[in-house]
Amino acid sequence: MDKRTSYIQANSNGRLHPADEPAVSPLNRGYLYGDAVYEVWRTHAGVLFAFAEHWARLERSASALHLALPLTATQCREEIARTAAAFRSRTGESGELYVRLQVTRGAGPIGLDPGLADRPDWTLLVQRAPAPVSRALRLAIPRALRRNPAECLNPAWKTGNYLNNLLGVGEARRCGADDALFLNQAGDLTEVSAASLVLVEGTRLITPRLEDGLLAGITRSLLLTQVAPAAGLAVEERSIRPAELGCFSEAMALSTTKDVVPVAAIDGKEWPEAPGPVTRRLMTAWQKWVYGYAQRNPGLRV
Repeated sequence: MDKRTSYIQANSNGRLHPADEPAVSPLNRGYLYGDAVYEVWRTHAGVLFAFAEHWARLERSASALHLALPLTATQCREEIARTAAAFRSRTGESGELYVRLQVTRGAGPIGLDPGLADRPDWTLLVQRAPAPVSRALRLAIPRALRRNPAECLNPAWKTGNYLNNLLGVGEARRCGADDALFLNQAGDLTEVSAASLVLVEGTRLITPRLEDGLLAGITRSLLLTQVAPAAGLAVEERSIRPAELGCFSEAMALSTTKDVVPVAAIDGKEWPEAPGPVTRRLMTAWQKWVYGYAQRNPGLRV
């Protein structure tokens, strides 16, 4: 196996090591309880994309969990650069990178009380960025469960507990789909397991509201507020019922690792020509925008 595609470089609290080498205590609360927050970045043209936006979301997630971050933004950038350099040295990889930072509350005696934790710890993972998605996705709406409501474990928090997403993906895969598109408790569409949903109505982009129970995706925010308007496309955020899917001419999913990906089907609704003209337009506009970002931010090169 090509070590450039299989090797993952880890950095645990400042110690560089292969990711398959044990580094976390069995008493770590991230392992025991999912008591953790995380963020994922990727590079475009070798530049760490939207670092500040992801860091701000990490701070919001940590604040919601009353979890003190053990790194500053500057320290995080330095450790990412150090970990990326170790990865490139080990593998000879010169292409784009995937970067994940997870912060846990730490270890301590077994028990749910957060006060039992000793101190927050962190782990960085760096690997080769995933290849672009080569075909349009097929999505299924899980029927056995729905998106956990904000009053319970708020989807706006990017935490270490992804069991709801995981089980939804499992149900979707058993239905022959690539991924799951979740409903909230009211029966409205929310998001894909790890991506935002955008639908097309004419030259208007329609997307679920954040208030409907979804993560504030960084790609979603940048595309809707900057890229789409510059491309001459109007944007509307509103609640969407599954019965409305037949009214839309295209669909797409947005995420940090996938960028803009066409959707070919959601349950019984098919878009056989995916990607459609609006999706293609946005895919081109997005790539132009992110490479412009890379040119404007050479200090984030890793």
